[in-house]
Amino acid sequence: MSLLLLQPGQKFPLLEVNELSGSRMMLSEPSEGYDWKMIVVYRGKHCPLCTKYLQELNQLLPEFNALGVDVCAVSSDSLARAQSQMASVFPNFEVGYDLSVQQMKSLGLFISEPRLGMDAERPFAEPGLFVINENAELQMLDISNVPFARPPLSSMLMGIRYYRNMKNKLPFNGSYKGE
Repeated sequence: MSLLLLQPGQKFPLLEVNELSGSRMMLSEPSEGYDWKMIVVYRGKHCPLCTKYLQELNQLLPEFNALGVDVCAVSSDSLARAQSQMASVFPNFEVGYDLSVQQMKSLGLFISEPRLGMDAERPFAEPGLFVINENAELQMLDISNVPFARPPLSSMLMGIRYYRNMKNKLPFNGSYKGE
């Protein structure tokens, strides 16, 4: 059983991964010029739904960037597999690879093992999406155990736009601490 470790409003963990450019990427740190960050965890090369989702993300990237949101995607795939998949995506956002099982667990992600007939090389994370605000706090999160249940990127844009335009900060959704 996977337990949700991350809670809305808490600081996002300091996790570093390899990036396709050859450098290292700190998942929680937006690039210069941005103050929010959206991290998309995808299953890997074996998942055609992930490729389609990342292609859509690439198309909507200018809208996310216009809201001050830096975007990255990451999977547990090896460098060769990530490069192969990204040849179909042509991303204008950073792509990380080699997400470890321990890192997946620290994010509260569901983890699957390759199954008979599946072209996966090792355990992989099921989809996850995290939006970090200007204070490095987790503003929004979505974790799924299947590739079919992930938030539409147009809904994410709408939600981020809403939070970015609020004059008075509300408590984080899902942060009830009562009985």
